[in-house]
Parts: sequence; C-alpha cells; structure tokens
Amino acid sequence: MATDWLGSIVSINCGESLGVYQGRVSAVDQVSQTISLTRPFHNGVKCLVPEVTFRAGDITELKILEIPGPGDSRQCGDLQQAEMGIPGVGCQVGPSQNGTGKVLKKPISSSAPQNIPRRTDMKNQDIIISPQQQCSKSYMDRHVETLSQSKGFRRRHNSWSSSSRHPNQVTPKKSGLKNGQMKSKDDECFGDDIDEIPDTDFDFEGNLALFDKAAVFEEIETYERRSGTRSRGTPNEKPARYRHDENILESEPIVYRRIVVPQNANKEFCTDSGLVVPSVSYELHKKLLSVAEKHGLTLERRLEMTGVCASQMALSLLGGPNRLNPKNVHQRPTVALLCGPHVKGAQGISCGRHLSNHDVHVILFLPNFVKMLESITNELNLFSKTQGQQVSSVKDLPDTPVDLVINCLDCHENAFLRDQPWYKAVVDWANQNRAPVLSIDPPINEQEQGIDAKWSLALGLPLPLGERAGRLYLCDIGIPQKVFQEVGINYHSPFGCKFVIPLHST
Repeated sequence: MATDWLGSIVSINCGESLGVYQGRVSAVDQVSQTISLTRPFHNGVKCLVPEVTFRAGDITELKILEIPGPGDSRQCGDLQQAEMGIPGVGCQVGPSQNGTGKVLKKPISSSAPQNIPRRTDMKNQDIIISPQQQCSKSYMDRHVETLSQSKGFRRRHNSWSSSSRHPNQVTPKKSGLKNGQMKSKDDECFGDDIDEIPDTDFDFEGNLALFDKAAVFEEIETYERRSGTRSRGTPNEKPARYRHDENILESEPIVYRRIVVPQNANKEFCTDSGLVVPSVSYELHKKLLSVAEKHGLTLERRLEMTGVCASQMALSLLGGPNRLNPKNVHQRPTVALLCGPHVKGAQGISCGRHLSNHDVHVILFLPNFVKMLESITNELNLFSKTQGQQVSSVKDLPDTPVDLVINCLDCHENAFLRDQPWYKAVVDWANQNRAPVLSIDPPINEQEQGIDAKWSLALGLPLPLGERAGRLYLCDIGIPQKVFQEVGINYHSPFGCKFVIPLHST
C-alpha cells in the first residue's frame, strides 16, 4: 500500500548533518526500509543527480507537501517544476463548469516567498472542491499508517495538519488575478496597480495660483474687525520678539517716555528696554546738582557715587571676572588715570581708589599746583593709602600701551587749562598710547576735547554730547525723584536693577 504514495511531493529532514531534501517520491521499499526521490532539491538548491535514496535511520522527519490526483501526478508535478524551477511545487485538480478538471498552480517552498492574498480579497474567494473528495478519510489514514510503519518515519499531528493536504480539504482560490495571470509580488505587497499611476506631473504652480492669500487674510481681518475680536495681523507683520529679561504678560501698557524735561531736548537717547531718556542743558544739569546738594546730597556723596559707578564700568571694560581673578595674578591690568585740578579730577581720583582696591595697577597723573581744592585734597589722602602710583610729570607715565585710559582732564568751565603745557603733553601721550579711553562727565563742546573717547559716562541725566564722546553710558548718582520735580523735570528712573546703563542714539 506504500506504492499509493508514489508521485507525492514530500520534504525529508535528515538532521543538521545532511539537511532537508524535497522531491517527488519515485520508490518506497518496505524490505530495505528506503525511500527514493526524483529530481530532488537539497536545502532549496537543485541537486545534480536525478534521484536520491534515503534509509529510514537517516530520516528525522517526513512531511507530505502535495498529493497528486489520479492519472496526472507525474505530468503535472514535472511540468510545474520545469516552469517554476523551485522544489515543492505541486498541482491540484478541481472541477470546472463542464465537469473537467482545471489546473491551479500553487508553489509551496521554504526557500521562495509565497504569494499571500490581500485581506480584502478574501471576501471574494471561490471555493473549489477537488474530485478526490470522494475518497474517505479512513482510506487515507490506512495508507498513512502503512507508510509510517517503517523505522524512522514519524508523523506529527501539527505538521500533518499544517504542511500536508487532506483529500477532503477545501482549497480557497487565490485572488489577485489580473487578465488570467498572477499579479507580481510588488503589486501583492503594496496593493496599488502601477497602471493607475498618472503619467503627468502634478502642477504645483497652477494649484497654488488658485489660492488668493491676500483675499483670505483680508476677509479674516474684516470679520475680526466687525466682531470685535483681537486681530491676528497680516502676513507682512513680523511676530514680536522678547528679551530674556522682559515680561510677556503685562498688566498695564508700557509708557516709553517717562522722563519729561521743561525745555525741548536737543538730543534724545533710549535704553535697551526702549525707554526714552532726553538730554538736558548744562545750566539745567548744574541747577539739578545744586538743588540736590541743598537737600543733603553733598559733593562728597556725589564723588563717592561717581567713583563707584565709574570703577564698576571700568572693571567691566577690563574683562570683569575673567580677567580680575585671584588666580590671574600675572595678568594684573594697568590703568592710566589722567586728572585735572577741579571737581572732575576729584571724581577720577575716587574712581582710581576703588580700582586700586580691586587689585588694579593704577597710575594717577595730577599736575602740581600751589593750591588744591579741598575735595581733591581729601581724595588724594585716601588714594595715598592704596597701592596706586601718583605722578605729576608726563615722563613718568608708561611708555608701553596700558589696558585703559580714564580721562578726567577737561571740565565745563575752566577752559584756560587747555593752554597749559602739561595739558598738551598729556593729550599727546594719550593719543600715542593707543589704549581705549573712558571719559567721565565730558564737556559738551567737542572742540574742547583733545582726546577722543571710546566710552563716556554721564551723571544723572545725559548732556547733548557729540560723536567724539563715543558710546554713551549713564550712571545713577543718587538724586531723589522729588529733586527732579523741584527743577521741573518729570522723572521716573530708567535704571531698573542697575546703576550703569548704556544709552543709544534715536
């Protein structure tokens, strides 16, 4: 009865040493316990020999892949193997409309990918019942039992139900056919027919021209204006950008002009936050300092505040914490302080004292006079207690460039000092030293300034300085708000959390 399995396509697993063989059963010998396969495939590769024979002791597992119908087993299987060129190819005979059988190819191979029908196509599958349905299941079981009596042949229930075909098995007809032929594997995978792809390119410019952007935004703006909702803006408007120290949620609108002077300002400046700071004349500035001194803001206090603010700005210009570090003793900065015999010079001496206290090498130049102002005498007495150096001759100033020059030579009233020989010599030295210059409270007239400054520091409110003053900074010297109101200035502090702020020309 084992001869009934001749022509069946089987898969024989001979273990890891010999591998897996597939082919059509050509002979089964129960006496010698052997089975022969014709046109075999070894591990998915076609063998060079036309037939191989296996002993029962070498066989680990046997799976029946295809059971051919009566009368066409060899012809159908050999034909499909020749066409497909892969092992494990069988055929199935189903009834057609006229009662004759029709051939449906179905490749079964472990080495080649199988055509898997789409899930949507499973609804329209046709059910075909083969003519072998007339055979009973008991008849098939008897043949399988006879074939499995040989040593080494085993049949597992799971492998039989999954890999072999039962004669009574209902075979679904595979979908995915087009013009009577199988679709390509790419079509089965991706699902779209390549013939459905349009040949012409998409017209981006034509479709974009159909959208009138200006008309749409105008319609939105008109609707929001009528409904009273907040306008979203036009496409040309740029979104507002905020600084890291600005508050986005504001309870009240910002008033950028918070300082109003009684006279029209000759020049206006603005801070980093956009607040407008108008300039004042020298007469109004002098009156402001006089009223502040009458209320208790004495000259000594103003000198101390000016010295602290000027030294703080100078320390920032010298490098701040990167330069002034206890570990950088070899990089001690040098500052040349040029002072005249007046109140402006006393402000410079106060600044030099604070710089020297912060480990800056300060060289103070002050010409010799028979009689000095009391404020200068007091500041010199304090400066002498520091490590700073005081000189009265230009020859004692350093020949090499210094890190910073602080100019306090000029004042607003004593113009005769500019004709003195020591003044001209100091101006020539500063212009030849090629060091950056910081001027403290420079005069208004640019022609009176012999040294061009890179930075200038104004006190309280700025004067209408020109371009030779360089970049302008403003420092807070502690004048109360009601003192500004007494001289007719509507004042609100623009400093915020700082004592020195930069000013920009409007």
